[in-house]
Amino acid sequence: MIKPVWRLIRSGRCAPADNMAIDEAILISVGEGASPPTVRFYGWQPAALSIGYFQRAEGAVDLDELKRRGLGFVRRPTGGRAVLHDIELTYCVVVQASHPGMPAGVNDACRALSAGLAAGLGRLGLAARMAGRPGGKRADPEAASAACFDSPSWYELLADGRKVAGSAQMRHKGVILQHGSVPLELDADLLFAVLQFPAERIRERMKAAFSERAAAVNDLLRRRGLSPVTPAQAEDAFAAGFEEALGVRLVPGDLTEAERKTAARLARDKYGSDVWNLRR
Repeated sequence: MIKPVWRLIRSGRCAPADNMAIDEAILISVGEGASPPTVRFYGWQPAALSIGYFQRAEGAVDLDELKRRGLGFVRRPTGGRAVLHDIELTYCVVVQASHPGMPAGVNDACRALSAGLAAGLGRLGLAARMAGRPGGKRADPEAASAACFDSPSWYELLADGRKVAGSAQMRHKGVILQHGSVPLELDADLLFAVLQFPAERIRERMKAAFSERAAAVNDLLRRRGLSPVTPAQAEDAFAAGFEEALGVRLVPGDLTEAERKTAARLARDKYGSDVWNLRR
């Protein structure tokens, strides 16, 4: 059986506005039929905090502290809460919702794409499972912060009972865009230093709860006596994981000229703009 061919793009480390702009440019191009289904891997330069589409920056993010520490900042086009992007694998999958084998429902599609992440983690030596369907009760309902990795959505991945990947999805004109973060190292001190809290004791309590619920890939590997992985090694593992889980063949490619132009415009006019990033 011939497997569908998808495009694989390895962008390397890009500026925060460029990363979100490229993801959206691919979404537009796939929607127009000008580009095939695409898996993209990338990093961040500088390290940056991203917030969800519906999240308020005011009162949640300390923008002065971000600037003081030399971190970037951007609002994602997808939902969810704040994510610190530093030493990690960031992925994006863009595919027509009508693509053969793609589940129709949003949650089921998230689950299908997250299976590629689970397969990739397995190749790194970590057994991961889905967090479980909604309806469960948080052990401490008040212990929630602005940080994305504070708690998993039902389709996201747990290893050793802790969240190891955060994902979010959007749909536009019949096209799915799902992107997310798989931290290889996790700096809770830095993350909670750039988030705002009513009192220092609350910051410390939230940080402690976060550290119990979230984990980085390399921390879990070290606990197993395994060697930590580099972003490039993680990319190889997750590329194979997506091929396995989705039943496709990933072929290395690059952005089209039209995608580059669209991304440059979006980075300038949207994702690099305070109007977008700081809107309420």
